[in-house]
Amino acid sequence: MNTEKPTDCSENSADEISFAEFQQLIRRMYHEKDAQRGIDGTFMWLAEEFGELAAALRGGNKAEQQEEFADVLAWLATIANVAEIDLTSAVRAKYGSGCPGCGRLVCDCCDADKP
Repeated sequence: MNTEKPTDCSENSADEISFAEFQQLIRRMYHEKDAQRGIDGTFMWLAEEFGELAAALRGGNKAEQQEEFADVLAWLATIANVAEIDLTSAVRAKYGSGCPGCGRLVCDCCDADKP
Protein backbone atom coordinates (compact mmCIF):
# COMPACT_ATOMS: atom_id res chain seq x y z
CA MET A 1 0.00 0.00 0.00
CA ASN A 2 1.35 3.41 -0.97
CA THR A 3 1.35 5.75 2.02
CA GLU A 4 2.96 8.60 0.12
CA LYS A 5 1.89 11.95 1.52
CA PRO A 6 0.65 14.65 -0.85
CA THR A 7 3.28 17.14 -1.89
CA ASP A 8 2.97 20.61 -3.31
CA CYS A 9 2.64 19.83 -7.01
CA SER A 10 3.04 23.35 -8.26
CA GLU A 11 5.22 26.39 -8.01
CA ASN A 12 2.04 28.40 -7.50
CA SER A 13 0.64 29.34 -4.12
CA ALA A 14 -0.64 26.47 -1.99
CA ASP A 15 -4.21 27.33 -3.07
CA GLU A 16 -3.54 27.00 -6.81
CA ILE A 17 -3.23 23.93 -9.00
CA SER A 18 -3.15 23.83 -12.76
CA PHE A 19 -5.42 21.58 -14.79
CA ALA A 20 -2.42 19.47 -15.85
CA GLU A 21 -1.24 19.15 -12.25
CA PHE A 22 -4.72 18.10 -11.17
CA GLN A 23 -4.91 15.41 -13.86
CA GLN A 24 -1.50 14.08 -12.78
CA LEU A 25 -2.53 14.16 -9.11
CA ILE A 26 -5.61 12.08 -9.90
CA ARG A 27 -3.44 9.71 -11.97
CA ARG A 28 -1.02 9.21 -9.06
CA MET A 29 -3.82 8.58 -6.58
CA TYR A 30 -6.14 6.34 -8.57
CA HIS A 31 -4.77 5.16 -11.93
CA GLU A 32 -4.14 1.53 -11.02
CA LYS A 33 -7.76 1.05 -9.86
CA ASP A 34 -9.12 3.19 -12.68
CA ALA A 35 -7.31 1.23 -15.38
CA GLN A 36 -8.65 -2.04 -13.97
CA ARG A 37 -12.21 -0.63 -13.92
CA GLY A 38 -11.88 0.53 -17.53
CA ILE A 39 -13.59 3.27 -19.48
CA ASP A 40 -17.14 1.89 -19.26
CA GLY A 41 -17.08 1.46 -15.48
CA THR A 42 -15.36 4.77 -14.97
CA PHE A 43 -17.89 6.55 -17.17
CA MET A 44 -20.70 5.21 -14.97
CA TRP A 45 -19.03 6.79 -11.92
CA LEU A 46 -18.75 10.09 -13.82
CA ALA A 47 -22.44 9.90 -14.74
CA GLU A 48 -23.34 9.31 -11.08
CA GLU A 49 -21.32 12.38 -10.09
CA PHE A 50 -23.22 14.50 -12.63
CA GLY A 51 -26.42 13.43 -10.89
CA GLU A 52 -25.02 14.36 -7.50
CA LEU A 53 -23.95 17.75 -8.87
CA ALA A 54 -27.44 18.32 -10.28
CA ALA A 55 -28.98 17.54 -6.88
CA ALA A 56 -26.54 19.88 -5.12
CA LEU A 57 -27.28 22.69 -7.57
CA ARG A 58 -31.01 22.27 -7.00
CA GLY A 59 -31.01 22.05 -3.23
CA GLY A 60 -27.54 21.99 -1.76
CA ASN A 61 -25.55 24.68 -0.08
CA LYS A 62 -22.35 26.19 -1.52
CA ALA A 63 -20.11 23.70 0.32
CA GLU A 64 -22.04 20.74 -1.12
CA GLN A 65 -21.99 22.27 -4.60
CA GLN A 66 -18.25 22.90 -4.35
CA GLU A 67 -17.64 19.28 -3.33
CA GLU A 68 -19.69 17.93 -6.23
CA PHE A 69 -17.96 20.17 -8.78
CA ALA A 70 -14.64 18.83 -7.48
CA ASP A 71 -15.92 15.24 -7.78
CA VAL A 72 -17.07 15.78 -11.38
CA LEU A 73 -13.67 17.21 -12.31
CA ALA A 74 -11.89 14.33 -10.58
CA TRP A 75 -13.93 11.68 -12.41
CA LEU A 76 -13.51 13.56 -15.71
CA ALA A 77 -9.74 13.56 -15.15
CA THR A 78 -9.94 9.87 -14.23
CA ILE A 79 -11.70 8.84 -17.43
CA ALA A 80 -9.32 11.02 -19.48
CA ASN A 81 -6.40 9.23 -17.83
CA VAL A 82 -7.85 5.81 -18.64
CA ALA A 83 -8.49 6.94 -22.23
CA GLU A 84 -4.96 8.43 -22.40
CA ILE A 85 -6.23 11.95 -23.16
CA ASP A 86 -4.27 15.00 -21.98
CA LEU A 87 -7.06 17.36 -20.93
CA THR A 88 -4.88 20.46 -21.10
CA SER A 89 -3.99 19.74 -24.73
CA ALA A 90 -7.60 18.90 -25.57
CA VAL A 91 -8.92 22.12 -24.05
CA ARG A 92 -6.19 24.21 -25.67
CA ALA A 93 -6.83 22.66 -29.09
CA LYS A 94 -10.58 23.20 -28.95
CA TYR A 95 -10.93 26.49 -27.02
CA GLY A 96 -7.46 28.07 -26.99
CA SER A 97 -8.16 30.36 -29.95
CA GLY A 98 -11.68 31.29 -28.95
CA CYS A 99 -15.17 29.92 -29.41
CA PRO A 100 -15.14 26.85 -31.68
CA GLY A 101 -18.32 28.15 -33.34
CA CYS A 102 -17.54 31.78 -34.13
CA GLY A 103 -13.81 31.90 -33.39
CA ARG A 104 -14.10 34.91 -31.08
CA LEU A 105 -12.84 35.19 -27.52
CA VAL A 106 -16.24 36.48 -26.47
CA CYS A 107 -18.77 34.17 -28.13
CA ASP A 108 -21.01 35.84 -30.69
CA CYS A 109 -22.89 32.67 -31.72
CA CYS A 110 -26.66 32.71 -32.01
CA ASP A 111 -28.26 31.53 -28.75
CA ALA A 112 -30.08 28.74 -30.63
CA ASP A 113 -26.76 27.30 -31.83
CA LYS A 114 -24.08 25.54 -29.84
CA PRO A 115 -22.07 26.65 -27.92
